[in-house]
Amino acid sequence: MKNHLRLPKVSLDDIDIQLLRILYEDARTPVAELARALTMSAPSVSERLRRLKESGVIQGFTIGVEPALLGYELAFYIRISPLPGQLSKVVAIITQIEEIVECDRITGDDCFIAKAYVRSAKAIEAVINRLIPYAKTNTSLVQSSPVSRRLPPLSR
Repeated sequence: MKNHLRLPKVSLDDIDIQLLRILYEDARTPVAELARALTMSAPSVSERLRRLKESGVIQGFTIGVEPALLGYELAFYIRISPLPGQLSKVVAIITQIEEIVECDRITGDDCFIAKAYVRSAKAIEAVINRLIPYAKTNTSLVQSSPVSRRLPPLSR
């Protein structure tokens, strides 16, 4: 699990912010096109990209996938509270369940909240069944997503 609380803060200027916004919309934008959009030279843009990658601000370039188009029509969140002494076992199980696409350790009554995509209600039960010998769970189906994953507010 990543711990972002101890990372040094990175200072971004207006060009860095524009660059991140463009790449967030399309991570495959060619450097030449980025340079035109930012009215900079391609080597200058490449240097900024290198610096943003080395600092950890940019962690990778990826694609977005629509799970429903791949047959994963049900999305749900599962809140997970490991039973006493079962934390490491629960972490191991969570990392092995392919339907879980993201998971965060959280404060409060639960230890983890995970998001999963499945093809059927029966598949939800299969995910839960892998956890219940070692944890208490509580699930919530996603009805809609008024806010998709997006960049946090970027400012200087």
